[in-house]
Amino acid sequence: MDIIWAIIWFLIFGLVFGAALAYAKKIFAVEVDERIELIEDALPSANCGGCGYAGCKALAEAIVKGEAKTNACPVGKNEMCAEIAAIMGEPALESVRYRAQVMCGGTDDLAKQKYAYDGIQDCDGANRLAGGSKACPNGCLGLGTCVKNCKFGAIKVINGVAAVDYGKCTACGECVAACPKRIIKLIPFGATHWVGCVSVDKGAVTRKNCMIGCVACGLCKKNCPAGAIEMNGFVAVIDYGKCTACGECVKVCPRRVIWSDISQKEEGVIRAKSTVGDVDISGY
Repeated sequence: MDIIWAIIWFLIFGLVFGAALAYAKKIFAVEVDERIELIEDALPSANCGGCGYAGCKALAEAIVKGEAKTNACPVGKNEMCAEIAAIMGEPALESVRYRAQVMCGGTDDLAKQKYAYDGIQDCDGANRLAGGSKACPNGCLGLGTCVKNCKFGAIKVINGVAAVDYGKCTACGECVAACPKRIIKLIPFGATHWVGCVSVDKGAVTRKNCMIGCVACGLCKKNCPAGAIEMNGFVAVIDYGKCTACGECVKVCPRRVIWSDISQKEEGVIRAKSTVGDVDISGY
């Protein structure tokens, strides 16, 4: 008889607590916009971070909140962007293709070395040892951690600096996340100009550390007719929404730190030591 009563009370308590939990769930429930799940399903589920958000779900939430555009995914195609726009009830936006760009030109020949590194071939490991062997705190360590993390074989290291094969790059953002120096950026695929430096040091310090570093002289900003260049601390940054690809910034840069698609075709993905340093631009 005691066992029967124990079972009865067990069932009663179970029903009471179950009802209480169901009531609490209803009272404290947080409504989730169903569009978030629909958009997340439409996204490629790469969770690469190339859009600037932590993953596809975070991007979906940002789109629903109006904080990100429906074409914010750099990996997605036009069909995917149209599907997301339809979910949001907005006009479809074309996908904007991006590519990874290593914002450093400090090869082993051009960048000053603090010490001879003879450890594991891993940028994270080297970065823990006084920031790596290069004197510039924002210089490419050239040990290939980005290469190892690229699933498409789109990166290789040349003379101590990583370089991207644009034809293979899908802008997944894995290299961006893997770089301990945060010097790999996603820029529009058709961008014709970029500043190959992200140094945070003053010009005098950068000049000592690297033969091709930006010294924040501001000539590119002053001579840009489109107003597409700003100084972010001690380094020039291009606004691709304004850039007209006129090339004036390349002409006036005394350090040859601003690259163009033309200069890359003529010289390759890295610059020779004999072509850099403080260049005479008095003729411009």
